[in-house]
Amino acid sequence: MPAQFAIAKYLQNIDDFGNIATFFQTKRDYLKNALAETPFRLLDCEGTYFLSANFGAISDKQDKEFCYWLTKEHQVATIPFSAFYKDKTDEKVIRFCFAKKQETLDKAIEQLLKIK
Repeated sequence: MPAQFAIAKYLQNIDDFGNIATFFQTKRDYLKNALAETPFRLLDCEGTYFLSANFGAISDKQDKEFCYWLTKEHQVATIPFSAFYKDKTDEKVIRFCFAKKQETLDKAIEQLLKIK
């Protein structure tokens, strides 16, 4: 019950959350525009904190292995799509989370732009 009262009080001030959609859309567009300069092929995304991308033009690795490589070699953590399939279907698609501090996005983009 205390959580419900806290949420109700929070929701009374629209300024606290009224601009959140614009806030995250700006972050998404920032990452999307930067990734457009890389070999990643971006998939459409709406209503999420993740931008999905096909990496098939970059590597023949499986998505899980590619995510590991990206983390180790470029310090950018991603999520393999196969993690969401019972049979571990691998379509060479990964997810980037853009719900991050601006400096984190800037560092990630700096690293991702190095990938040819």
